[in-house]
Amino acid sequence: MARKHDFRKLVSTQDSLRIDQEAQSQWGFNPFALVEAAGRSCAQVLQEAFPGFFAQQYAQPPVRIVVLVGSGNNGADALVMLRFWLLSGLVNPSSAKIILSRPAFSRPALTETSPVWHLLSSLKKMQVPITLWDETESDFEADIILDGLAGTGLRGALEGIPARIAEELNVLKEKALVVSVDLPSGLSDEWKAGMPIVKADVTLAIEPQKYCLYNPAARPLAGRILSVGGIFPPELLACQKGPELLDWEYCRNFIPRISPWVHKYQRGCVEIRAGSQGCTGAAVIAARGAQAAGAGLVRLIVDPCVYPIVASMAAGGIMVSPEEEEKRFKPDALLIGPGWGRGAGRNKQIEKALIEEESGTPLILDADGIALSRDLYFHGNTLLTPHIGEFASYTGLPIEEILSQPLPILLKTAAEKKAFILLKSHVMIIASPEGRLAIVDGMAPNLASGGSGDLLAGFCAALSARMSKEGGFDLFDCAAAAATLFIKTGKSKELAARFTDPLELADYAADLAGWAWLGGKNHE
Repeated sequence: MARKHDFRKLVSTQDSLRIDQEAQSQWGFNPFALVEAAGRSCAQVLQEAFPGFFAQQYAQPPVRIVVLVGSGNNGADALVMLRFWLLSGLVNPSSAKIILSRPAFSRPALTETSPVWHLLSSLKKMQVPITLWDETESDFEADIILDGLAGTGLRGALEGIPARIAEELNVLKEKALVVSVDLPSGLSDEWKAGMPIVKADVTLAIEPQKYCLYNPAARPLAGRILSVGGIFPPELLACQKGPELLDWEYCRNFIPRISPWVHKYQRGCVEIRAGSQGCTGAAVIAARGAQAAGAGLVRLIVDPCVYPIVASMAAGGIMVSPEEEEKRFKPDALLIGPGWGRGAGRNKQIEKALIEEESGTPLILDADGIALSRDLYFHGNTLLTPHIGEFASYTGLPIEEILSQPLPILLKTAAEKKAFILLKSHVMIIASPEGRLAIVDGMAPNLASGGSGDLLAGFCAALSARMSKEGGFDLFDCAAAAATLFIKTGKSKELAARFTDPLELADYAADLAGWAWLGGKNHE
């Protein structure tokens, strides 16, 4: 099986080309060695993920494979995959087919220095049919279609014959499993929604993975992303800089475990200002989220007009107070905004919270709290948790631009506002004022419901309160732990295949958080 490493850094396509060149010039890896290693590792990873296609040698009927080949190394990687399966007896030459995007491949334009030339010569000798693409006779009838049309060297939009093949493939692929090597052809750092691109069912993402895979507009087009390691030296990859790809197993370690002798005040006090007429549920969900993530005390402050409703809905451990009541304790974290509305007096409460934020109290702003603070600047102790629409309104930028190219926009906004940002979508992105970036892969549609964002805001508030109480907080780490806890909850076996209420999500998140930080029940 291919070697796996835990490389969390994501790189640009330009950086990936530089890594490839450095591996050749300084580490002694020639292009043939890199292509062979990448192709074999990709073949093994796909076999492990989809064993049904390769259940037995020379299966009857044999697995049918079409390989789409361009001029770059991704096409060469795909050819190595096919040759590996042929040599392993898992594929018959008669059930395979290679479709070339450029007529030059049948002429002496390619020299012996090209891995593609050697691979085509080898596969031709092995009796695999090799044809040039003909748009009048597109044949994508197969069990697996390997997409190696374009790769990391692409600049601008996919054009010409590769673009036409991608268009035909997206329409005619029928029931075939479309597998892109490294990137869906057409995707690059410059890709924007509307540009030609192969719609993959699976992407074999060669480490270090490219962050353009996780731009929200592109992410659905990559399908299931399978990481492929064992190609480049670990020492070469260890020094790379870029966004981090985070998950719960890693981020739960950002938050310290709770000591057996702790009391409620040591676990942090969260103060939440939320809820309004018609939106009382948001306040309760946010408070329940803070409880689920381990806050010792949760105080929910609501308008007097909704106080009886919220008080009757809240769990017994949540202290619900009308807004005029005096504080009974100093909060270790403030959460403002879920279902809060934008009525009279809200701006003054935001201004008061900003004074506490300046003095060192973590401030989480969600929903209406974000909208009301659009013209404000912070002091490095604020976390904004907008969804895509809220962030578009906050920045004044089109939603399409944010979906296609979110990273530079997030970095610029975080630096200007001196605030941390957790952008919520089917991919979560975290940015710090100092330029740190992280991505949490989501793709959990059961979380796309009213109230789930309020729950996540409660997670963030609880974790920042706990860390603050213990002597210092890192809002980036808090956001990362909260976001990965949220996604892990949504993807759990018990919840992933059905629709749930946010309060049910909170119960399961409490189990996960308890296992991580209390030593409770393990749901993994």
